[in-house]
Amino acid sequence: MSEESYPAGRCPAIRRVMMPRDTNAFGTIFGGVILAEIDLAGAVQAHHHHAGKLVTVAMDEVVFRAPVHVGDCVSFFTHTLKVGKTSIRVKVDVWAERRFGSGKHVFVTEAEVTMVCVDDQGNKVPVGKS
Repeated sequence: MSEESYPAGRCPAIRRVMMPRDTNAFGTIFGGVILAEIDLAGAVQAHHHHAGKLVTVAMDEVVFRAPVHVGDCVSFFTHTLKVGKTSIRVKVDVWAERRFGSGKHVFVTEAEVTMVCVDDQGNKVPVGKS
Protein backbone atom coordinates (compact mmCIF):
# COMPACT_ATOMS: atom_id res chain seq x y z
CA MET A 1 0.00 0.00 0.00
CA SER A 2 1.32 3.45 -0.79
CA GLU A 3 0.94 6.66 1.17
CA GLU A 4 -1.35 8.11 -1.53
CA SER A 5 -3.99 5.42 -1.35
CA TYR A 6 -5.98 5.78 1.85
CA PRO A 7 -8.65 3.04 1.64
CA ALA A 8 -11.63 5.37 2.11
CA GLY A 9 -14.20 2.85 0.87
CA ARG A 10 -13.12 0.05 3.21
CA CYS A 11 -14.19 -0.63 6.79
CA PRO A 12 -11.24 -1.00 9.19
CA ALA A 13 -11.04 -4.03 11.47
CA ILE A 14 -10.25 -1.65 14.36
CA ARG A 15 -10.32 2.13 14.85
CA ARG A 16 -8.90 3.74 17.96
CA VAL A 17 -8.31 7.30 19.14
CA MET A 18 -4.86 7.52 20.73
CA MET A 19 -4.75 8.89 24.26
CA PRO A 20 -2.02 10.33 26.52
CA ARG A 21 -1.65 6.95 28.31
CA ASP A 22 -0.37 5.51 24.99
CA THR A 23 2.67 7.81 24.68
CA ASN A 24 6.36 7.04 24.89
CA ALA A 25 9.10 9.20 26.43
CA PHE A 26 9.13 11.41 23.30
CA GLY A 27 5.41 12.24 23.49
CA THR A 28 4.39 10.21 20.46
CA ILE A 29 2.43 6.97 20.59
CA PHE A 30 4.50 4.02 21.82
CA GLY A 31 5.22 1.55 19.01
CA GLY A 32 4.15 -1.34 21.23
CA VAL A 33 0.62 0.07 21.36
CA ILE A 34 0.46 0.01 17.56
CA LEU A 35 1.94 -3.51 17.48
CA ALA A 36 -0.69 -4.77 19.92
CA GLU A 37 -3.48 -3.31 17.78
CA ILE A 38 -1.96 -4.86 14.63
CA ASP A 39 -2.07 -8.22 16.41
CA LEU A 40 -5.72 -7.71 17.38
CA ALA A 41 -6.69 -6.54 13.88
CA GLY A 42 -5.04 -9.63 12.41
CA ALA A 43 -7.05 -11.81 14.78
CA VAL A 44 -10.31 -10.03 13.87
CA GLN A 45 -9.69 -10.79 10.20
CA ALA A 46 -8.53 -14.38 10.83
CA HIS A 47 -11.70 -15.10 12.80
CA HIS A 48 -13.65 -14.67 9.57
CA HIS A 49 -12.13 -18.04 8.62
CA HIS A 50 -11.90 -19.77 12.00
CA ALA A 51 -14.27 -19.43 14.96
CA GLY A 52 -12.00 -21.23 17.43
CA LYS A 53 -8.81 -20.24 19.20
CA LEU A 54 -6.04 -18.50 17.29
CA VAL A 55 -2.49 -17.65 18.33
CA THR A 56 -0.04 -15.30 16.66
CA VAL A 57 3.11 -17.03 15.45
CA ALA A 58 4.65 -14.30 13.29
CA MET A 59 4.46 -10.61 12.51
CA ASP A 60 6.67 -9.73 9.58
CA GLU A 61 8.79 -6.59 9.38
CA VAL A 62 7.02 -3.60 10.85
CA VAL A 63 8.63 -0.33 9.79
CA PHE A 64 7.14 2.84 11.27
CA ARG A 65 7.00 5.43 8.50
CA ALA A 66 5.24 8.21 10.41
CA PRO A 67 4.66 8.96 14.07
CA VAL A 68 1.23 8.76 15.66
CA HIS A 69 0.15 11.55 18.02
CA VAL A 70 -2.30 11.90 20.89
CA GLY A 71 -5.72 12.60 19.40
CA ASP A 72 -5.05 10.78 16.13
CA CYS A 73 -7.67 8.25 15.11
CA VAL A 74 -5.77 5.18 13.95
CA SER A 75 -7.42 2.73 11.53
CA PHE A 76 -6.20 -0.84 11.02
CA PHE A 77 -7.31 -2.17 7.62
CA THR A 78 -7.01 -5.90 7.00
CA HIS A 79 -7.38 -8.48 4.29
CA THR A 80 -6.62 -12.17 4.14
CA LEU A 81 -3.54 -13.10 2.13
CA LYS A 82 -3.66 -16.88 2.52
CA VAL A 83 -5.62 -19.57 4.30
CA GLY A 84 -3.49 -22.65 4.85
CA LYS A 85 -4.22 -26.00 6.49
CA THR A 86 -3.75 -24.72 10.07
CA SER A 87 -2.79 -21.06 9.58
CA ILE A 88 -4.17 -17.80 8.28
CA ARG A 89 -1.97 -14.98 6.96
CA VAL A 90 -3.38 -11.45 7.19
CA LYS A 91 -2.12 -8.11 5.83
CA VAL A 92 -2.67 -5.12 8.13
CA ASP A 93 -2.30 -1.53 6.88
CA VAL A 94 -2.23 1.21 9.51
CA TRP A 95 -3.37 4.78 8.86
CA ALA A 96 -3.68 7.75 11.22
CA GLU A 97 -6.18 10.54 10.79
CA ARG A 98 -4.50 13.54 12.32
CA ARG A 99 -6.32 15.06 15.29
CA PHE A 100 -9.43 12.94 14.67
CA GLY A 101 -11.70 14.76 12.28
CA SER A 102 -9.12 16.75 10.34
CA GLY A 103 -9.52 14.63 7.22
CA LYS A 104 -5.72 14.38 6.80
CA HIS A 105 -4.63 10.72 6.67
CA VAL A 106 -1.04 9.52 7.08
CA PHE A 107 0.24 6.04 6.31
CA VAL A 108 1.89 4.73 9.49
CA THR A 109 2.97 1.14 8.86
CA GLU A 110 1.99 -2.28 7.53
CA ALA A 111 2.52 -5.86 8.63
CA GLU A 112 1.76 -9.42 7.69
CA VAL A 113 0.48 -11.44 10.63
CA THR A 114 0.35 -15.24 10.71
CA MET A 115 -2.19 -16.79 13.03
CA VAL A 116 -2.38 -20.53 13.81
CA CYS A 117 -5.55 -22.34 14.82
CA VAL A 118 -5.20 -24.29 18.08
CA ASP A 119 -7.30 -26.44 20.40
CA ASP A 120 -7.63 -26.04 24.17
CA GLN A 121 -4.28 -27.79 24.70
CA GLY A 122 -2.46 -25.51 22.24
CA ASN A 123 -2.18 -28.14 19.50
CA LYS A 124 -2.61 -27.07 15.89
CA VAL A 125 -6.01 -27.82 14.35
CA PRO A 126 -7.28 -27.38 10.80
CA VAL A 127 -8.76 -24.03 9.85
CA GLY A 128 -12.49 -24.11 10.43
CA LYS A 129 -12.37 -26.90 13.04
CA SER A 130 -12.73 -25.67 16.61
